[in-house]
Amino acid sequence: MISLKVNGRDHQIDADPDTPLLYVLREELKLNAAKFGCGLGQCGSCTVMVDGNAVLSCVTPLLLLEGRQVTTLEGLGTVDAPAPIQRAFMEEQAAQCGYCIAGMMMRAQASLQKNPKPTDEQIRAELQPNLCRCGTHMRILRAVHRAARLMDSAALPSTTQGSAR
Repeated sequence: MISLKVNGRDHQIDADPDTPLLYVLREELKLNAAKFGCGLGQCGSCTVMVDGNAVLSCVTPLLLLEGRQVTTLEGLGTVDAPAPIQRAFMEEQAAQCGYCIAGMMMRAQASLQKNPKPTDEQIRAELQPNLCRCGTHMRILRAVHRAARLMDSAALPSTTQGSAR
């Protein structure tokens, strides 16, 4: 048995320690945002976060994850309350076929947590491991910038109006 913490919940997984995380997420835990693309860690459609870092779940064995926090797209927000990165990708209509988008969002989320005000060049460099065959790269770039602004405005302290003078 392997103890796995995914999206804040503890799971006991009865699987070979060499089993790729992607298979457990999709087959055991029924979390289907991360996609099987190439199975070789070359396309990025399986990207999730482990301890805040983007990782390719198709080539990450369970044995490396004991005691670590795994976050999938499902763990960021909901349909009714999307996370800033999800909201930004929807507002910019950054998905065409949608296959790569979960991985793109997870890599962008990990990147924005480390660098909340990236340049175009920094975003391109960070997202380089993830492939989009539909060509929505410019919309994805705009979505990451929008997410950065949304995250920044969410972090601003609220001001008290009508305070005593």
